[in-house]
Amino acid sequence: MTLETWLYYVIAYTVLSLIPGPSVFMVLGQSLSRGMGAALYCIFGDLLGGVVVMTASYIGLGALLATSSEAYQFLKWAGVAYMAWLGMTQIIAARRLVQSDLLDTGKAPARATSLRAGFLTGVLNPKAILFYVAFLAQFINTAQPMTPQFLILMVTSMVVVFIVLMGYAILASQARKTMQSVKARKRMGYAGGSILLGGSALMATSR
Repeated sequence: MTLETWLYYVIAYTVLSLIPGPSVFMVLGQSLSRGMGAALYCIFGDLLGGVVVMTASYIGLGALLATSSEAYQFLKWAGVAYMAWLGMTQIIAARRLVQSDLLDTGKAPARATSLRAGFLTGVLNPKAILFYVAFLAQFINTAQPMTPQFLILMVTSMVVVFIVLMGYAILASQARKTMQSVKARKRMGYAGGSILLGGSALMATSR
C-alpha cells in the first residue's frame, strides 16, 4: 500500500464516517441523555465493535452474509430491536427523572451500560460487514502481504471514527451543559431516546 493510497482511504473514510448512521445516533443519544462521560464509553465500545466487524469481514463473514439472507436479517433486526429498546428505556428514564438523579450521572454502571451499547451497536450491523468487504478491497494491494495492510487500515479507521464521534459527542454535550434543570434534562433524555428510535427506524427501513 502506497502513502497516496492510504491518504485516499483516510479522506474517503472520513467523509463516509461524517454521514449519520447507527453509531452516530447512539453517541448523540448517550451524550444528550447521560453526558460526555457516557458518550466516551459508548465510543470506546463502538471502536471495539468496529474491530470485531472489520476482522469478521476480513476472514470472510461478509461473504456468508452476502449469500445468506437469513443471517443478514437476523443481525439486522437484532440491531434494530436493541437500538429501539435503548431509545425507549431512555425516554422512560427521562420521565422518571427527579432532582436527586442529576447527582448520579457518570457512575460506573452507566458507563458500563454505555460501553456495551456502543459495542452492540457496532456489531449488530450486517451492512457494516458487507461495506468493509467491498470497501477495504479497494485499498489493499493483493500483490503485497495483505494482513499488514489490513491492520493499517483498521487502525486508521479507529482513529477516524474516534475523532468523528467525539466531534458529535462534544456538540451534544455542549447543548446538554446549557440545560441544568430537571425539566431541561428530561427534554435531553427525550431527545436522546428519540434519536435512538430514529436510528432504529433508519436501520429497519434500509436495505
